[in-house]
Amino acid sequence: MRGRGTAALSGSPVLVGAVTVLITIVAVFLSYNANSGLPFVPTYDLRANVPNAAALVRGNEVRIGGARVGAVSTIEARRRADGTPYAQLELKLKKSIEPLPADSTLLIRPKSALGLKYIEIQPGRGKDSFQAGSTIPVSSARPEPVELDQLFNTFDDKTRRGAQKSLQGFGDGFAGRGTSLNTAIEALRPLLSDLEPVAANLSAPDTRLDRFFKELGDAASEVAPVSEQQASLFVNLDTTFIALASVARPFIQETIVESPPTEAVAIREFPRQRPFIRNSTALFRELRPGVATLPSSAPVLADALVSGTEVLPKTPPFNRRLADVFDAVPEFSDEPLVSRGLHQLTRLSSSLKPTLAFLTPAQVQCNYATLWFRNISSLLSEGDTNGTWQRFIIIATPQGPNNEGGPSSGPANGPTRDNFLHSNPYPNHASPGQDRECEAGNEPYIPGRQVLGNVPGNQGLETSGQDGPSLSAAGADR
Repeated sequence: MRGRGTAALSGSPVLVGAVTVLITIVAVFLSYNANSGLPFVPTYDLRANVPNAAALVRGNEVRIGGARVGAVSTIEARRRADGTPYAQLELKLKKSIEPLPADSTLLIRPKSALGLKYIEIQPGRGKDSFQAGSTIPVSSARPEPVELDQLFNTFDDKTRRGAQKSLQGFGDGFAGRGTSLNTAIEALRPLLSDLEPVAANLSAPDTRLDRFFKELGDAASEVAPVSEQQASLFVNLDTTFIALASVARPFIQETIVESPPTEAVAIREFPRQRPFIRNSTALFRELRPGVATLPSSAPVLADALVSGTEVLPKTPPFNRRLADVFDAVPEFSDEPLVSRGLHQLTRLSSSLKPTLAFLTPAQVQCNYATLWFRNISSLLSEGDTNGTWQRFIIIATPQGPNNEGGPSSGPANGPTRDNFLHSNPYPNHASPGQDRECEAGNEPYIPGRQVLGNVPGNQGLETSGQDGPSLSAAGADR
């Protein structure tokens, strides 16, 4: 049965011709639609916006890494809101490249010198991707391609004439100079040998030469807005150098010639001056307290200098008389008992240090010794031919138990307002261990209260007859 059916099919010319025509129609249909993709084959469809689709036609290939991955199905002109045009392409891509990363770029490139083009896609590495039906933005179409006609248009008449003249000039320049060129090329060999490590360093990634040129461009862009000021600067520099030209020789020249020896001397001598500068700094630091007192002590020093001018002329006879004294001093110092006496004086001075440290503030801070002698002289200032007598005033003592007018069994302590003992046998005078105050003569009287010892509060450092800040001021005899 099967053998007879097959024989019947091949034996019918009409049926064989119909099958042949059907196969031919299917082949032609598939060939016609091959650029748009085979029918019934699933595709990954995207739209792409490009600035310019010139010479790009429907059916052009889409490639990734040189391999065909799809084709352009439609090309449609569009217009932005600001009126500028762009082209929107519909791409039918293989499902194997889905999904395409969102940071991918595309470029329209020439396929041949005849003008045929294709779209090259450079896949990105981002995590986001284009879903089917998405649109690739215009910003992804970069860089802007250079068309062949643009390249050919650079060779205009002016450029061609310049190239001809350049070739002619080079030809005339090289004519008859073959031997010299050979010698120059031979001399370049050492230069190229030395240039090789330099080029290796420049091309190394650590050198970052590409960033150097980028930064040069940034620097140029920074300088561009102030180009007028830069031009004015050079004009002013020209004026300045013209003015300096008149004194360049011999003055500036001699300065330049003498500067190195001068700097050499300074380098050699400055370290030797450091001890002197250090000692001078310490000296002036120690002089600061004395300089601070000059406003008040300068008049006294001036009076001393005036007196000195009167006394100094009388000093030569005195100095001649002192010559014998100074001759006797060495003989005196050689005596054995003198060294023992000096040793005892040294011990005495050492033992007096605590006492002097305690008593010195009474005069230095409070001026009490001067006030004592002043008050003593005032006490005995009245008198006649027979002598002087003391001045005093009788003050009535307060009434009450244990008052100061007679014997008492204890310090007066009331009951009347004035019958209270006020006694301070050891007033503070800024000595070590005491409050920094001049208490004697400055104690306030506190009525209605017994006060034995130091008065409450700080009475300050002011006593009568003080002129400097270290001697404070104001009234111990008030």
